[in-house]
Amino acid sequence: MDKNKLLEALKPEADKVNQAMRKDLASLDSTELSDVLHHAIFNGGKRIRPLLTIFSAGLLPGAAMHAHQSSAKGLYQLAMVFEYLHAASLLHDDVIDKAEVRRGKPAANRKWGVSPVILAGDFLHARAMMLAGTIGGTESVDLLGKAITAMIEAEFLQKKNAEERDRSEKRYFAVLQGKTAALISSACEVGMLYNGGSVKERKAVAAYGANLGHAFQVIDDLLDYLGDPEKTGKSVGNDFVEGKMTLPLIRALNQATKKEKNKILRLLSKESQDRTTYIDDAREFINKYDGFAYSKSLAQGLITYACRELDIFPTSPIKDILIGLANYVLTRKK
Repeated sequence: MDKNKLLEALKPEADKVNQAMRKDLASLDSTELSDVLHHAIFNGGKRIRPLLTIFSAGLLPGAAMHAHQSSAKGLYQLAMVFEYLHAASLLHDDVIDKAEVRRGKPAANRKWGVSPVILAGDFLHARAMMLAGTIGGTESVDLLGKAITAMIEAEFLQKKNAEERDRSEKRYFAVLQGKTAALISSACEVGMLYNGGSVKERKAVAAYGANLGHAFQVIDDLLDYLGDPEKTGKSVGNDFVEGKMTLPLIRALNQATKKEKNKILRLLSKESQDRTTYIDDAREFINKYDGFAYSKSLAQGLITYACRELDIFPTSPIKDILIGLANYVLTRKK
C-alpha cells in the first residue's frame, strides 16, 4: 500500500478520534486546563496509537468497526485513551527535559509553566484510566496499568544508562520496550480485546505492536541525528546533547577503535550545553562506524517480524492498512 492510499485510509478514522477527544474535553470547567490540553493534543501528532486500537479491533472476520453505532462509539472513546496517555507522557517529558519546543511550537511548559503542565498530564492519566475501565473493563485497565508502569521504569533505566554510559543493546531495547513498545502493544491488544479476540489473537496483535514500537523508536533515534528539523520539529542531535545512549551511538561505540571511542566518551562527560558544539563530530563518528546503517537494517527486521504476527488473520483491507502502517514507520521523516 503506497503512502497516499495509506493516509487516505487513516484520515477518516483519525478525524473521528479527534472529534471524540474534542467532545470529551468540551465540558472542562478550567479554561487554563483546557488550553494546555488542546495545545498538547491538537498540536499535530499522527494518532498512531488510537488508530492501532481501531484497526486491531477490525482485524477479526465479521468485526466491522461500524456495524453497531454504540459499539463503534465506545471503540473511539477507548482508542483516545492511548492518545491521552501519549500526550501525558510528552507533557511530563517536556517538564523533565526543560524542553523549549514540541512539534515545532513552544513546549507547553514554556507557555504555562511547570505546575499547570504537570497537572494537565495527571488529568490525562486519570481520565484515560477512567475511560478504559468504563468502556474496556478491568482487563483493559490491567493492560494499561502494566504499560504505564513499564513506561515509568524505562525512564529510570534510560537515566541510569546515560549516567553509566552503558553500551549494551540489551539495555537499550529494555528502555524501548517500556518507553515506546509497551503502550503501542497494549493499544493493539485492547482493540482486539474489545472485539472479543482469543488469547492467541490478542498475543499476535500485542507482538505486532511491540515490534512496531521498537522499530518506531529506532527510527526516532535515527531521525534525531539525521532528520530535518523543519519536519521533525526538534533540533538535530538532541539525544547526544542530553547524553542518551541510543542505538546508532551504541553501535558505533562498540565498533570503534579505543582512541576514537574514548574521545566520544570524553565528549559525553562534558556538560550538556558544551556537547552542542560536537554534534557534527558525533554524526561523523556514528556514520564511520556503521551506526546509522546498522540501526536502519535492524528496524527493517523488526517491521518484518511485526507483519508476520498478522499471518494468523485473514486477508482484509484492515490487515493491509496495518501492514502499510508498519512499513510507513520505516520511511517517515517526522
